[in-house]
Amino acid sequence: MAKVPYSIRTGINPRTNGFDLKTTNGLFVRLYAQLDKEGYTHEHFGFWCVDMHDVKGKVVDVEFTALMTLRKPDLWPIADKAPGYSEDDLFDMIEFLFDHVSKPLSGNMHTYDQCGMHWETFDKGAGQREFRKRVNDLLALYEHRFELSADGLILRQTPSGFEQLLDATVPTDDKTITARVKAAVNEYRRHGASLDVRRHAVSDLAGVLEALRPKMAEAITSNDEKDLFNIANNFMIRHHNDRQKTAYEANLWLSWMFYVYLSTIHLILRRVELRKPKRNPGDLVFRERMER
Repeated sequence: MAKVPYSIRTGINPRTNGFDLKTTNGLFVRLYAQLDKEGYTHEHFGFWCVDMHDVKGKVVDVEFTALMTLRKPDLWPIADKAPGYSEDDLFDMIEFLFDHVSKPLSGNMHTYDQCGMHWETFDKGAGQREFRKRVNDLLALYEHRFELSADGLILRQTPSGFEQLLDATVPTDDKTITARVKAAVNEYRRHGASLDVRRHAVSDLAGVLEALRPKMAEAITSNDEKDLFNIANNFMIRHHNDRQKTAYEANLWLSWMFYVYLSTIHLILRRVELRKPKRNPGDLVFRERMER
């Protein structure tokens, strides 16, 4: 682990809490230049050759594609436009690049005039993993806490202590539950998510708990169960009527409810999994022999 500089440890560094947007944009320009030089953008965006000049990649017109995808003009080329990006612009472009990077694997060295490598084979998954790592190193220095997910989405950074919960696989073979939980987590953590959007995500987790209600007795007490659904049903989460309680600080309480519901879902599913009878490998071998 890198040593934290003295001025940051003592809090006297004016950037102890991170870089502002202007500085972060400048670092992004330099990060993109590094990736381009190393060939991570060549498969899709092409490259410059001293003999062939502008060699096209899979994306023939990058500016047009970025405009059609992001519905924003004046984001390309990065070297010229990124210094003036808004936070939304920066995050949109990071997600756009995630979909268009790939790690160069093999090619031919063009030695004339020190032209460089002409890459021919690429690995998209490996490129995206490397891109994510470098971008998250950059975002870790930004004054507002965000990160790029493995799916290529900019999300709110996980609060300290909850990383394992959000990274954990939902312990069930039910694809519907897995999909609903994943969608709710992404919706809650999405960049720019409003209180209404986050409230909807909490409501979705409450819906998953509702589906798991018959199994709750295996994991929690009946009083805990009542409290969980009392919050969901009477605090403007799942219902909207005159009887709802609204006198609470929504931003803080929604965060609390989100992590309580998410951890309860994991608890119930893991308890159910632990109570399943364990299979004897010998029984499986015997059954296979009998079926031959």
